[in-house]
Amino acid sequence: MLRYVLTTVLALSAAPALANDSVAELGTGGLILSRNDAVAMQSEDLFISPEKVTVDYVFHNNTDKDVDAIVAFPMPDISGDPEEMPAIPENQSDNFLGFEVTIDGAPAKPQLEQKVLALGIDISADLKAQNVPFNPFGDAAKAALTKLPQAVADDWVNRGIIIEDAEADSGQKPGYSPFWQLRSTYWWRSAFPANKDVHVSHRYKPSVGGTSSVSFFNEGQFQGSYAAYKTRYCMDGAFENAVRKAAKDNADGYPKFYESRIAYILTTGGNWAGGTIGKFKLTVDKGNPKALVSFCGDNVKKVGPTSFEMTAHDFYPEHDIDILLLEPSDSNDGDAN
Repeated sequence: MLRYVLTTVLALSAAPALANDSVAELGTGGLILSRNDAVAMQSEDLFISPEKVTVDYVFHNNTDKDVDAIVAFPMPDISGDPEEMPAIPENQSDNFLGFEVTIDGAPAKPQLEQKVLALGIDISADLKAQNVPFNPFGDAAKAALTKLPQAVADDWVNRGIIIEDAEADSGQKPGYSPFWQLRSTYWWRSAFPANKDVHVSHRYKPSVGGTSSVSFFNEGQFQGSYAAYKTRYCMDGAFENAVRKAAKDNADGYPKFYESRIAYILTTGGNWAGGTIGKFKLTVDKGNPKALVSFCGDNVKKVGPTSFEMTAHDFYPEHDIDILLLEPSDSNDGDAN
């Protein structure tokens, strides 16, 4: 889940390009702590919904010496590709997930480190020299590109930093769009006093991908991406039967749902003492009682009209979390599990 790893870097990668009526979700995760054998993760309480992700940790310093560490929260990489639009909650802000963190109940003020890459090469200095903001989806970056000297624009096109927009009318100067990748990491220094607990909480808005229909069911049967979805989201018989019923109840034979997808990076980390989480709890809330939800987990229990819970002790995360939500496109659809 949110890997509190004492150092830096948790690479969060965007999902692959989807169909034209789709928006790609960005995989997000948790905190990273630099390598340390003194600090153990006593517990982690993870809550995921389409509206928010919250994580509450309790860390314990098992030694008689205070420990100072760098803690990082890597934001997902975002790429300015006009052919692949990711779901970005706040696309005009550097803090595009609305990330917030508290330590023992007090708000922390993390620093933001950003770099810009094109073809794997750091081109941050190039953008700074031309006063171009780093966020490839921000209006400010697009506006700054219109002011580039022509020689610089030509050079950046050749280097894969920007691309020309659709051809302008004859005689007009071409417009340009960002094609670079933005990598962002929030980080701060944290103290772990000897033989004491430290409570750390953070929250952010998830990147929720989506498709305007059910991509794995068509003409009365499961097909297309069904095999991949079944593996990724652990769709069981009850879930599949609900999809079949929704299709049967619809006159045209198609289930009246649209997809929402949330990806959470759970497998990173292991830098705390012992390498496991003492007490781990995952809660997934589907939000809409009429929605269908499917995700992989052991001994998952329904604990409320929209919420599902999994708990474990001495937990070692072997798999990331991928959540599939089928939201009814017809408000008259019946309740779902």
